[in-house]
Amino acid sequence: MLIYYSSTETNLLINMSVASDTRIIASGVCALFSSWLYLLGAFHIDYAFQPTKPLIKNSVLFCFGSIGIAYGIVHAEYIAIATSASLAVEHNINLQSSVILASQTNQVLRMIIYPIFGLLSVLFIYSVWKKKTLYPQWIILFYPLIPFLLKNVISDNLSGITKVVLIGGYLNIMLIIFYTASTISLWNKIK
Repeated sequence: MLIYYSSTETNLLINMSVASDTRIIASGVCALFSSWLYLLGAFHIDYAFQPTKPLIKNSVLFCFGSIGIAYGIVHAEYIAIATSASLAVEHNINLQSSVILASQTNQVLRMIIYPIFGLLSVLFIYSVWKKKTLYPQWIILFYPLIPFLLKNVISDNLSGITKVVLIGGYLNIMLIIFYTASTISLWNKIK
């Protein structure tokens, strides 16, 4: 989302509507790379969940992998939104109505992932809390569910450029925080 950042405008849709073709293409390339990076994070999970039963470990890996792929697809969906917005401006069409289909598709994709995220959350939190993984219990505080549930509270208390930057990259920031905490918590386990 930060590909569409503009220091003069806080409306993401307007920013997308005036984004250059190069920025829109870069967004698609970033979607591919981000999807790969999300999937690489599965190595953390695989290692941390080695002590658990194979069914739990494989279910957690499947959920993380599914969400990683979906994140990449949702990122790529912003290409359709940006392209539609750009064409709306170019052809003097209503901006909101031009992106409705792409935006609805984005929301449907998210709705498919939420149940998988729910299952993952139950399996992850239960396994970590019961000390069945290599993760310490404090990792639960950094698990993406908590920042995900706090997104609206955080968003409502931000404004301007700060809101654009933080909320535009919120899902990525959640994962950076989690995988940083995961690296720290697993670092001594590897030695």
